[in-house]
Amino acid sequence: MTIACTIHRLTSRPQFLAAAKGVSQARGAVVVQRLDRADGDATMRIGFTATRKVGGAVVRNRCKRRLREAARAMVGQYGVPGSDYVFIARQGTADRPWDRLLDDVKSALTRLATPADGSKSARPASISPDTTSQDR
Repeated sequence: MTIACTIHRLTSRPQFLAAAKGVSQARGAVVVQRLDRADGDATMRIGFTATRKVGGAVVRNRCKRRLREAARAMVGQYGVPGSDYVFIARQGTADRPWDRLLDDVKSALTRLATPADGSKSARPASISPDTTSQDR
């Protein structure tokens, strides 16, 4: 299932700071922040960052390149239209096996796409496929 919407890049510091005020998920070698803009525009915007804690400039650039490719592969399928996403590299991003990095990004995006309304009764039904088989 691919969502047909355009994807743009976050370009300015205020856009990154606004996304930081949204919800976030840390999975393995990546942290993903999501801000629902609620402006009626279906465009998704994505940005990438890596702090100096990750490593030197070469390592940080490698992390961001890997995150760009992982986001390119996953955001179209698992992203929510009208959202801003910031992908933050963690310590193991540069050395993480590619399939595990993709799994990290996918699980963070799917967790951010589910509404966190706080009710426990609605959440397991959307996550676990076994609950529907018990009702039969």
